[in-house]
Amino acid sequence: MFKDILVVLLICGVAASYPYQEWNNKQQNDVELESINFGVDPEESMTVPEIILYWKYPSEIHSVTTQDGYILEMHRIPHGINSKPTKGAIFLQHGLFSSSADWVLNLPSESLAFLLADAGYDVWMGNIRGNRYSRAHLVYNPDFGHDFWKFSWDEMAKYDVPAMIDYVLEYTDNKKIPYIGFSMGTSMMFALLSESPEYNEKISAFFALAPVAFGGHMTGPVKLLAPFVGLDKFFANLIGLDELLPNNKLMQFLGDTLCRVAPKLACENFLFVATGYDPQQMNATRLPVYIAHTPAGTSVQNLVHYAQVINSGRFMKYDYGLFGNLKKYGQLTAPDYDVSKITTPVALFWGDNDIFADKRDVATLASRLRSLKSNYRVPYDLFTHLDFQWAVDAKTLVYDKLLEVIPTLAGK
Repeated sequence: MFKDILVVLLICGVAASYPYQEWNNKQQNDVELESINFGVDPEESMTVPEIILYWKYPSEIHSVTTQDGYILEMHRIPHGINSKPTKGAIFLQHGLFSSSADWVLNLPSESLAFLLADAGYDVWMGNIRGNRYSRAHLVYNPDFGHDFWKFSWDEMAKYDVPAMIDYVLEYTDNKKIPYIGFSMGTSMMFALLSESPEYNEKISAFFALAPVAFGGHMTGPVKLLAPFVGLDKFFANLIGLDELLPNNKLMQFLGDTLCRVAPKLACENFLFVATGYDPQQMNATRLPVYIAHTPAGTSVQNLVHYAQVINSGRFMKYDYGLFGNLKKYGQLTAPDYDVSKITTPVALFWGDNDIFADKRDVATLASRLRSLKSNYRVPYDLFTHLDFQWAVDAKTLVYDKLLEVIPTLAGK
């Protein structure tokens, strides 16, 4: 528990001293969050299925077990309030430290999952191993021992996403399904499609929001950890080697309390230092809801994997060190994922001010994708990483375009 508090305080400390003045000088209408009187929103204490029902949409919970024993929970909105699922199933996959909540935390008129349901899609939302909805295993206990937490997005790509996709295809009797990924949700799909040709036949089109593959230009807190990659004792002493930033009662209390006591420092800057600065697109009244659901937990190894990508500039598998790589991969270095092998139609959606999915890294990715069909720059200079999920104008800037291209690339 102490390690999670330490990480939050470290990032808050960076946020407190982060050099925003240059940006502030350019922004005439910067939001002063301290002046906002936050009330208690009932969605802060709800689960994702409860939020869906709260807005009077149909809600279902499904579970699937991966080949290596992790039990994953999926959330489904089978149709809109006044619509039938005429366009078939579609799959949404969240990002790092997140959950299926990524897609439903704004109002229904602003949240992608609700918009898709109202547009006629059968919406499925995945939860990968280790987050608040998928903390179960056939053998391992997440609260005791290290075995449960020995994973990164390598394992998510190899086991989690295929298990969930196959379940949805069988349950809905679809032969193919469109996939929308955000952040780490794109890393997993780029890895899966590079390694498993059969899934290029199961994914009708891949829509990558804030795509993360190559990461040589990534900045933010992960960049601060990158120089220490390989120092296992350092990580063990600082934050441990198991779970990181779970969505437990203590973390919910910290987020909720800090958001109300010092919203500018503890919430706005905390988010901006991690993903990019854009106060005008931040819905300040929803901050306590966002923080109540994010972070949702992951493994330390998962974060280290991204730090390795930063250090190498490569889209690569997890680096276990010379001897570990030799045992795992039969070679001294971690192999690359070859995205040129992907045949599924791909659409990229990226923002200029995204420090996690830097536009230069996105350009490198785009240059290597042979099946790239759309490369969409969000037409707003300050659009950041989390804006893809929570921006006030996400619908007009991103989702309307996404809803337009889905049937073009994925078909009926």
